Amino acid sequence: MPQTEHQTLDLNGIQLSLYSAGPTQGPIVWLLHGFPECWYSWRHQISALSDAGYRVFAPEMRGYGASSAPQDSAQYDLITLCGDIQAAMDLLGHTQVAMIGHDWGAPIAWHLALLEPERVNVVGALSVPFGGRPKKPAIGMIRELYQDRFHYMLYFQKPGLAEAEMAEDIPRTMRVMMHGMSGTAGGSTLVQDKPADARWLDDRIDPGVPPQWCSPEAFQVYVETFERSGFHGPVNWYRNFERNWERPEPLAGKQIEQPALFIIGDADPVGELESYTIKKMPSVVPRVEQHVIANCGHWIQCEKPEAINQLLLEFLNREFAPKVTP
Repeated sequence: MPQTEHQTLDLNGIQLSLYSAGPTQGPIVWLLHGFPECWYSWRHQISALSDAGYRVFAPEMRGYGASSAPQDSAQYDLITLCGDIQAAMDLLGHTQVAMIGHDWGAPIAWHLALLEPERVNVVGALSVPFGGRPKKPAIGMIRELYQDRFHYMLYFQKPGLAEAEMAEDIPRTMRVMMHGMSGTAGGSTLVQDKPADARWLDDRIDPGVPPQWCSPEAFQVYVETFERSGFHGPVNWYRNFERNWERPEPLAGKQIEQPALFIIGDADPVGELESYTIKKMPSVVPRVEQHVIANCGHWIQCEKPEAINQLLLEFLNREFAPKVTP
């Protein structure tokens, strides 16, 4: 990976840790990570994009690493998280950007495209599609379907439980999560057939080593990220389904008009869970192009970096770079 620069921005009531790379005058690309990841999960894309002449910004999202991690779960709703990136763009003077997100970073990218149609020229999402504002908060539907069975999102609603379990053995947590949603996984960590009062990871087998796509050096960056910040911030993202439904109400019915890219792995369990949304997406993102990566799970930009880099560069070179005035 190329040499990166680091800065800490005071904005939106927090400190945001931000890494950047690439030529300072290059077209600007933001890379927003998901859960349980960190800015370094974009290492392959930072290299490819900066080598191609793009200026890349990869934050440690609110709650992660060296960024602030407020205890109050209400400080992690979608509009607040978007506000972190909007405030960063304000401070840095960004007027035209490409916004790319993975996992939880994807809904942030999608909503920034709606909130900032002048500044967000193109948008890309890995693994998580966009279907517009649902008729009601998703957590309510999950509660109805999983009254007597375990669902990790319901488990995450219980204050203190999930973050404490994951922090008991951070390397084990990361190995189980990485393997459990990889393309070679024997079973997803998302949907599990067990009682509603069970813990999340107790019955998952620890392979003892990270997946092949994650080097020991990269794995250590993940571990150190959560040793520093813990898991209460990341889990708080999941405690905002009602607020995430209420606060974006002014955006309801709006389409994402910008050129858009969506990529998902064929073995990503999110693909099955969100199959309806993926089919619906062109009705709310009319300029979306979609790709499915073979033999690939949820950690798509790390599992298949060459394929992702090629698709990102083709998309950006075609839809974004020509719009930027030298």
